[in-house]
Amino acid sequence: MLQRTIVAARRGALRMSERLIVNCNPTAKALPFHAGLARGLFAKRGIALELVSTNSSRAQRDGIARGDFQIVHVAIDNAVSMREDDGIDVVAIMGGDPGMNELITTPDITKLEDFAGGKLFVDAPDTAFALQAYRMFAQVGLERDRDYKVVAVGRGELRVEALRDNPTHAAAILNLPYTLETKAMGLRSFGDTTDYIGPYQAGSAFGLRTWFAENRDLTVRYIATYIECLTYILDPAHHAECVSLLISKLKMEPTIADETLRLLRAPKYGLDPLAQMDLPGVENTLALRQLFAPGACGKASDYMDLSYYAEALALLRQDGLVGRPS
Repeated sequence: MLQRTIVAARRGALRMSERLIVNCNPTAKALPFHAGLARGLFAKRGIALELVSTNSSRAQRDGIARGDFQIVHVAIDNAVSMREDDGIDVVAIMGGDPGMNELITTPDITKLEDFAGGKLFVDAPDTAFALQAYRMFAQVGLERDRDYKVVAVGRGELRVEALRDNPTHAAAILNLPYTLETKAMGLRSFGDTTDYIGPYQAGSAFGLRTWFAENRDLTVRYIATYIECLTYILDPAHHAECVSLLISKLKMEPTIADETLRLLRAPKYGLDPLAQMDLPGVENTLALRQLFAPGACGKASDYMDLSYYAEALALLRQDGLVGRPS
């Protein structure tokens, strides 16, 4: 009995040294990581998490391919792009959110048709949220390159800067906290993009299929911990602490941080409490690629392996942290 206890203790010590590098955008969606690190949730499950941010989704895709980090949190469309455009076998292991995206424009754009001749600032021109904008403008007869110019500038804060530097005839797809910040600046919002394009799977966690297979236990514990982090930040009882984290870690103004956290909790708009993958959203994401991005794409199941997610939920149920399936 004593020997088993010693072995278990040694295994626990080994787990504490398991380093995991995760890349995400420095937006409101990074709050679960900051809360989990502050509360020691990752360390509790034997994960030495190193969180790094990115300048663009292209940098995230390149970094995963090089092995600079093991997991990236970004729109699942980027996983599709890596597999189909770059020939790199990545796979998504969980979902996250429908995007919380809004089309933000300069005040002179009062209807979508007014954007003819304008500049659309994007992260990358052939993936994810850029495709949402193409779909919205196409619905009023505006085509990319023919009717407006697409300019790749990178992550959200860089798109905000581009809008600020182009006070007329400009637009960008943004999410929290940048939607709130730009509206406070007097820019116009056309509302939630899913009201125009239908269900959408944005948030996801993905990485190399081979890495996940070789590190299954660590992957399962990571997913379980991330869901614990979501549970913590989405609990209104932790509102004040989470607002403080948004202010200190992401440099938000207090009023912006407070409203951001409220929206992160909004059902069907904010973060999914269990980081689930929405299949109709994934299928619509693929449909957008087929319309507006070069190359073909496969079935939704080609880009996901949710067996890790299922094991993580089982682990959380075993620990009494999520309910039993009904």
